[in-house]
Amino acid sequence: MAEMSTLCTFLFSLLLFASQPLILPTAADGRWQLLQKSIGISSMHMQLLKNDRVVMYDRTDFGPSTLPLASGKCHNDPTNTAVQVDCTAHSVEYDVLSNKFRALTVQSNVWCSSGGVMPDGKLVQTGGFSDGELRVRVFSPCESCDWHETPNGLAAKRWYATNHVLPDGRQIVVGGREQFNYEFVPKNIAADTFKLHFLSETNERGVENNLYPFVFLNVDGNLFIFANNRAILLDYVNNKVVKTYPKIPGGEPRSYPSTGSAVLLPLKNLIAATIQAEVLVCGGAPKGSFVQALQGKFVKALDTCARISITDPKPKWVLETMPLARVMGDMVLLPNGKVLVINGARSGSAGWDLGRDPVLNPVLYMPDNEIESRFKILKPTNIPRMYHSTAVLLRDGRVLVGGSNPHAYYNFTGVLYPTELSLEAFYPGYLDAKFNNLRPTIVAPKSMSGIRYSKKLKIQVVITGEVTLNLLSVTMVSPAFNTHSFSMNQRLLVLGNDKVMASGKSTYKIEVMTPGSGNLAPAGFYLLFVVHQDIPSQGIWVHLK
Repeated sequence: MAEMSTLCTFLFSLLLFASQPLILPTAADGRWQLLQKSIGISSMHMQLLKNDRVVMYDRTDFGPSTLPLASGKCHNDPTNTAVQVDCTAHSVEYDVLSNKFRALTVQSNVWCSSGGVMPDGKLVQTGGFSDGELRVRVFSPCESCDWHETPNGLAAKRWYATNHVLPDGRQIVVGGREQFNYEFVPKNIAADTFKLHFLSETNERGVENNLYPFVFLNVDGNLFIFANNRAILLDYVNNKVVKTYPKIPGGEPRSYPSTGSAVLLPLKNLIAATIQAEVLVCGGAPKGSFVQALQGKFVKALDTCARISITDPKPKWVLETMPLARVMGDMVLLPNGKVLVINGARSGSAGWDLGRDPVLNPVLYMPDNEIESRFKILKPTNIPRMYHSTAVLLRDGRVLVGGSNPHAYYNFTGVLYPTELSLEAFYPGYLDAKFNNLRPTIVAPKSMSGIRYSKKLKIQVVITGEVTLNLLSVTMVSPAFNTHSFSMNQRLLVLGNDKVMASGKSTYKIEVMTPGSGNLAPAGFYLLFVVHQDIPSQGIWVHLK
């Protein structure tokens, strides 16, 4: 009996350990700061705007949030199963500089929607659930602006779709549940929707695994579209697939609900005759994980990344192994060209309560290192961030993190992982005070400067420490729309440095060439950074026209 009792105690200890968040003992880089214990809503969707405000929202059919709307403002929906008249907010605007937030009003369900910032800086958000599936909503960045909605702004119902800003200023909206097509916002004058058989071909009956497809604008102006476990290159102007890419080795799905993440790696050598573009897809859940999670069996997440040069004549995926398995992780391009992999779980799947074992340690991916030395484990948070968590880069180099595990009626008790309303910031190691003397400070041009294509741009910086001129570089980052482990429109361009001159004590002038076309960088607002020895300056907003 004593042996049986010991065995039971041992097995219970194993089960208890397996359910705990994964924290690795390490003298890791980075630090965390809790910004807001509660913003009143769970940040399922997140977008940084040109005024250093971040718009966030969750859904309107989960009952009242903890943030009241202004007097007289309410959401009225007689079909809402939770509450028909709701006078609480389901969207907020967070002011990064003051660490304050205010309630915004949405009049239709924005749950599992998509979006992006137009060239004029306005956030255009599309689709959602129920009464929101045909909506187009616009938010202008101003002190007192609120959402404006167009009831039938879309031609097809869009739920779990993906948006991408195009060189001509429009947005393309790709896929969604039971939508094997794409359309444009504003609506295209020639046709409302365009069939895309690739989406039906990658759809798995009863599971899908092709939602929120990963979409990136290639340097040739075509669109790289990844769904499930493979990808195509789409000429959206002529509605023609011009290249079909091979499946990822192993054939495991990476799209929602298997939910890996993907990023277009930094674009370099922008004035070269041939510019290489690479895509990195990381993590996700093995095939069948979603169904097994519904049955209470939580399969270990994938621990691989797959990288491919999408511009190669004969492209091939190359697999790499991450130090931590991860599903529902987010990938954020940092100003120095590194990739932050953050949030997620080490088993289960996307979906309500289907994730287990939170991964609290972010990981840094260094794309220019040798293949066996590209990952570095960073300092952990103490807040699980799994289903419906979000992360975006801020102008000061921090990464804003929010959301996770929203439950009906914002349930905080009696569930394994309660609804998370907090906001926190992750400080990458480059923000450590020991690097202050190496950190550039941009003194010119001023914020919000307008820049043109294929023009010389002169940037003046101050660096108080010893400067290594050939390790000075300029980067541009487009702010992304983040939801469901994918950052739509995320893009980083390395402008390099064509000429660097000392112009006084601790002052340097850097001359670079701006991107040559909208295929490289669609018009709009970008964060511009100067990077010295991998230490970025605080960014400034520039408007590429």
